[in-house]
Order: sequence, then C-alpha cells, then structure tokens
Amino acid sequence: MCTYRLVSNNYQNFLAFVFAIEEINRNPHLLPNISLGYESHNFLYSHWRILESSLILLTGQYEIPNYTCRRETKSVAVLTGTSWATSPQIGPLLELYKFPQVTFGAFDPTLTDSGQYPSLYQVAPKDTYLALGMVSLMLHFLWTWVGLLITEGHKGLQFLSDVRAEMDRNRVCVAFVKMISTPLVSYTSFAQQHAILTKETPSVNVVIIFYDADGLNDVTYIIGQHLVTWQVWVTNSQWQADMAGRNFILGSFHGTLIFSIHHEEISGFKNFIRAANPSKYPEDTYLTMYWFQNFRCSFSDPDCALQDCAPSASLARLPVNRFDPEMSDESYNTYSAVYAVAHALHEMLLQQDQVQVMGNRKATALSSWQLHPFLKNIQFNKPARDQVTLDAVRKLQAEYDILNFWNLPEGLRLKVKIGTFSPWAPLGQQMSLSEDMIEWATGIAETPHSVCSESCDPGFRKSPQEGKAACCFDCTPCPENEITNATVLAKTITVVLAFKVTAPGRRVRQLLISGAPNSIIPICSLIQLALCGVWMGTNPPYIDTDAHSEHGHIIIVCNKGSLTAFYCVLGYLGSLALLSFTVAFLARNLPDTFNEAKFLTFSMLVFCSVWVTFLPVYHSTKGKVMVAMEVFSILASSAGLVGCIFAPKCYIILLRTDRNSLHGFRDFKKSGIKNPS
Repeated sequence: MCTYRLVSNNYQNFLAFVFAIEEINRNPHLLPNISLGYESHNFLYSHWRILESSLILLTGQYEIPNYTCRRETKSVAVLTGTSWATSPQIGPLLELYKFPQVTFGAFDPTLTDSGQYPSLYQVAPKDTYLALGMVSLMLHFLWTWVGLLITEGHKGLQFLSDVRAEMDRNRVCVAFVKMISTPLVSYTSFAQQHAILTKETPSVNVVIIFYDADGLNDVTYIIGQHLVTWQVWVTNSQWQADMAGRNFILGSFHGTLIFSIHHEEISGFKNFIRAANPSKYPEDTYLTMYWFQNFRCSFSDPDCALQDCAPSASLARLPVNRFDPEMSDESYNTYSAVYAVAHALHEMLLQQDQVQVMGNRKATALSSWQLHPFLKNIQFNKPARDQVTLDAVRKLQAEYDILNFWNLPEGLRLKVKIGTFSPWAPLGQQMSLSEDMIEWATGIAETPHSVCSESCDPGFRKSPQEGKAACCFDCTPCPENEITNATVLAKTITVVLAFKVTAPGRRVRQLLISGAPNSIIPICSLIQLALCGVWMGTNPPYIDTDAHSEHGHIIIVCNKGSLTAFYCVLGYLGSLALLSFTVAFLARNLPDTFNEAKFLTFSMLVFCSVWVTFLPVYHSTKGKVMVAMEVFSILASSAGLVGCIFAPKCYIILLRTDRNSLHGFRDFKKSGIKNPS
C-alpha cells in the first residue's frame, strides 16, 4: 500500500512506486513465481482522512472500530509519503496490528525512537550534514553576511540550530532569521503572510532557504511575486518539488544553488514516464484527468472515454512546471522503499521454505508482523548499484550534489550539476565545484560579494558597531605611533629596524619606509606552500600499516611519502623558529614601551628547545608512541610560547596592580635607569 498527498509533484512518487513494482515482477531472481500488487490511498491535509485510509487498509471499512470486513489481508507493509505528520499520525494505529510502515520522505531523527515507533522504518539517508555543506559553500565564496529563511516545524528548528552553530564556528554572521509558517503548523498565520522580504529586512546578497515538504508552493510563490533578482538563493532539495504546478515568472530564482542528496540514475525510468498513458493504466483516474487537462482531450458521451487528445501526448513532453521527468529525492526513496520491502519479503519466504523442507511442515499464511526482523536487518544494493539499509544506526550519511537552477530564457528550468559535497571526505576536499559553470542571479555578472563591512585598509583598525554582529564594523584610523600589523616575527623585525638601522641616509631605512616588513609573512607562507605543494604533487603521505612495532597487532600509520620533502618542510619550519629567536634576541634590550622583546626571546627559546629535543626522540620511537611525541611537542611548544608571553602580563594585572598604571610604569622605568642590572 502507498499513501501520499496527490499533487503533480507527488504523482511522480506514485509513478516511481509503480515502476519499481513492475521492475521487480520482471526480475526472475527477486520473488520468483510471485507477482507484487498494490493499493493506493490519497489524502489531503486532514488528520481524519489519514486515519480513514489506514482503517480501510486494515479492516476494509472505517465506521466500526475493531471490526474487519476482510477475510484475509494481502498487504504486508505500508509506504507513507513525504508529510512529516503522516507517519506519527498513523504509526500508533498500525502498531496495534504490528503492521510495518516504511517512509519515503526525508530522514527525520524524531522517528528513530524505537520505543515510540517500533514498526516504522525510514529509507532516506541521514541528512545531518546539510548545514555543514551550506556553510562550506559560504566559506568557499567568502560570504560572511547571510540571511536565513526557515520553515517552522521541528525539522526547520533543528536545521536553524545546526546552521547557526556552523556559522558561529566559522565566523559567518547571520543577517536575519525569518521563520515561515506552514499550514500544518499555523494555518492562520500562513494565510495572512504576504511578504517575506520587507523593507525592514537587512540588506544581504545571499539567503539560505530551508524548505520542508509540507505546503511550500505558496512560500515559493510569494518570493517569486516580489521578483527579487539580485539575491543568491541557497536551498535544499525539497525546493525542486515545489516548483511544479506554478505558472508565475521564475526570474527571481535563476541562479539558485540547490543541495540535493546524491543518487544514481535509474535506467528505464524516463522510458517508463514516456510510455505511461491512460490506455496503459485505465484504473489510474488521476492520469486520465491529467491527460484531459494537459493534452486538450475530450470525453465521449457513452463511456466517458478520452478522445481527440493531442498527437504524441506524453508526460515527458510537458513543460517542467507541469511535470518534471527528472527523478526527485522522494521518488528515488519511493523506488528504494519498494525494493526494501521486496527484499525483506524474499528473505522471509526463503527462510520459511527452508524451515518447511527441514521439518516437513505445511505452508502457513503470511502475516505482516513476520516481516519486521527482515526489514530491520535488510541491506542490499539496488539495480542502480547504491546500498540501502533501513537500520538508523548503520544508515550512511548523505552525499550531496550541488545543482544550479537555470531559468533564462524563462521556462528553461534546468537543474545543472556544478559540484558535490561529501561529509566523509578528508578535510579540505569535502567540496568540489566547477565555478565556470555557475549561472548567477539576474543582474549579477561575476561571483557575488556578501559581507556586512569591507576589510579595513592598512593604517585603519576595526571598530565594532554597537548592537550588531561581529562582521559589522567601522574602519577608524590607528592612533599615532601604532600600526595594524600583531605578527611576532614581522613586528619584531620592524621594531629592530626602527631602532638599529633608521639613521638618515642609510639604504635599509628606505625598506622600512616602503613597508617591506609587511611582506615578510606572505613571502614566508608562499615558500612553505611551495614546499608543501611539491611534496603533495610528487609523493604525498598515505595510509600504511605497521605489523612489526607491536607483536600481534597491525597498526595503521601515516607514511610520510617523500622523506626528503618531509625534512625540507621540517627544516624550513625550524629555520623560521631560529630566525624568530635570533631577531627576538637582537631586540631584547630595546625599550619595553614598544615591545616585550625579553618575553619573546624566552618564549622562542622554550619553543626551539622543545623541537630540538623532539628530533632525536622522534627518530628513536615507533608506532603509537611516535604520534604521542608529536602531540606532546605541539602542546608543549604552544604552551611555552603563549605562557612566556602572557604569564608576566597576568602577574602585573593580578598581583602587581600598582605597576599597572602610567605613574607606576614611570617609577619602574626610573628605578631601572638608576639601578641598572
């Protein structure tokens, strides 16, 4: 049995349902000598209609509770649709009969509670990393000022929590948050809502929209009517389904970036769509009405049969806003759900045959509750070669395709794959994009810019704007005798040059005036990037095994690849540390008004001592101890570096408050001059 709310986009789910059943019935290796049948029930936004359909399924009628008109039922499972309300609504009723329920909507963590929903199974992959994927896209394009449009409901609130946490972690600021009501949450407020982006909404170039599957055609319609063409919309895959059935201009959505759960293409589905027609499926009244509305058909008087339809009528020939032949996430999940039930039924019948052969027992009638252990443990590969499991613990995280919506000229409505996001890929390699393929929103000729405040130029510093996000600031000139550069090495070199080599007429003085110290950090970083690039390009590190360090154990280790490149990088970092130590040592006697050279010298001495000691110890250890040495050296050197710089400051602030003032500082300097040490 399949239940769903039948509109044009959900009708594709039904067609995927029928396609999967016909494909299984043709497969000689899956349920041989058995033909799957089905019954379908349609419902609108009515809790009673949902229960009514469930009672008809279970008892054959809905008027008398706990009474059945059926002598026996042939249904073994029920597939429920995309609405989040459907599964919780009929779940308790189906649980009375231990009737399996398989949902093909988006994955919902609240339905994984086996205590509350012991007979419910979700076929969709986990959607946990959607927020991480979207924020990674923000970071890729350096968008730090982003608006949020979120649908109400528990899924929307969970996404809002996830995306705000990721944005805070990566210093991406939220320009605004708009919660959009849906009919199932608040019908009255939704009906009265006419404007989503108003004049009071902060100006922003990038907006994330999170859609749930329930009643969002009107949300898209409201946005589209405002013709906001300068924004970049970033949304999830539910947005695709909501584009069907509307005839308004979609110029507002040209260039939208869509995160869609990746799935392989199912061969044969487009041919099935192309061949589906009322004469092939005469019992499908929806298809008949669809033909009548879209292909200029008429009904004959005697038997109300279709006649005079447009030649070569086919669903595949309809505009995308009438019917989208590309398989959506929900349709793909529907296809997977049918296969999951078929495989579980196949395993159950196979086990039953084996028991009967061994015990010479007669065949017994099948009961739906017997399917549960097989549904819980089922794991198989579909014809599309991807894996399906219904167990929430073993279920994999979704991988995302990043699609670009093209709608110029109007009516094109193409969704073009421009990249992928894999949450389990190595850090830095999770996102892959083909930027040259991206069509941006109308009116945007190049990669858009979305920041609250532009970066400050040299000689200016950031001044926070009261009551606004950290990304919003004013650029104010630096006070006299202050510079905007805080880097240890570059600042110290600047101070040394200022005191040692700034006599009039000296050539090095020109380097200081021209700002040459500011280029030290970029040059040093470029050298390190070049060394690492050569290393990664010639012989990069890889995962290896060590079966010799510990007897009876095989240890997974990181093989450095090219030892020469490794020691070049290590030697370069060591030379930078020695250079920093040398410069700090040269600056140790400069006035403390300008720097803390003595503290820097001692901190660099601790840093160099740790890493000099590390080298011989590192080469004399193997296995897990080697990794422990690396971690200890990193922590010890960092603690020494930070501690030696800030411990004296904390000592003055907390214990010698008398010296933490201009008067105390002058007295201390005078005493230091009179009593030199």
